[in-house]
Amino acid sequence: MDTVVLLTLTGLGLGALYFLVASGLSLIFGLMDVLNFAHGALLSVGAYATWWAADGHLPGAGPDGAGFLLSVLFGTAVGTAAAVLLELALIRPLYTRPREQVLATVGVGLAVPALLMAVWGADARPFPKPAALSGTVRLLGAAVPADRFVLVAAAAAVLVVLRLFLGRTRHGLVVRAGVEDRAMVTALGIDVRKAFTLVFAIGGAAAALAGALGGLYFGSVSPGQGTSLLIFAFVVVVMGGMGSVTGAAAASVAVGLVQQFANYYTAAGLGDLSVVVLLAVLLLVRPRGLAAAGAAGRPA
Repeated sequence: MDTVVLLTLTGLGLGALYFLVASGLSLIFGLMDVLNFAHGALLSVGAYATWWAADGHLPGAGPDGAGFLLSVLFGTAVGTAAAVLLELALIRPLYTRPREQVLATVGVGLAVPALLMAVWGADARPFPKPAALSGTVRLLGAAVPADRFVLVAAAAAVLVVLRLFLGRTRHGLVVRAGVEDRAMVTALGIDVRKAFTLVFAIGGAAAALAGALGGLYFGSVSPGQGTSLLIFAFVVVVMGGMGSVTGAAAASVAVGLVQQFANYYTAAGLGDLSVVVLLAVLLLVRPRGLAAAGAAGRPA
């Protein structure tokens, strides 16, 4: 029983990490129709910025207490700024040229890890974990790492914020209307470009937060961490339904649990294969995903 509880909560923690990455990816694609292959690079930027701050380079930041919270906020802010810069400098001029968008974002996705490797080396850097999150929590007989609960709580908070943004805020409604009929919204005097930049900033913030908290889960940061997580994020987005944040949340839970249980009860490495099999079966049964959006601009 304790093994099942541990695997379940560890799988939920991994699923939460996948969701933090996939939510921004799904949001940007669902609302802006931009397939951002540089999303993993934003995660890496957030991870390294958090590690740099928590390692004592940012005044007031550190590996414990309020210092660690400041480190996470700093890493998320840096990742958000990088996302805004990416949208303004690279994506905005290419909104009507999707092929060039793909090529440009793939280039950024390759260049950023190379830059991080050039500055800090190719080896993984140990992530300074807060003392309060270094231990375990006893639950139903299982000793569960405390950081798993932080990941799940962060993912749940992001899901709620995104749902509120899309359905209850003026900016969310403007973006959705701009996707449906950009010319009409512009004619009403609304600057759709600013709303699109806001969407990119939110997506980048979610990716950077995933990088900041991913250091807790893996215990280290590395230049290629964002690229490897991006692969599973794309799987989650496809399984959940292109553009559906709620579907991405459900798919993240499924992928995290399947991966953890398969890795434990079968040979090492078969967890990744199990995810691919799950994706194939789902696409055969439900080609549009678990909760596909009814139309572009209206994510579920």
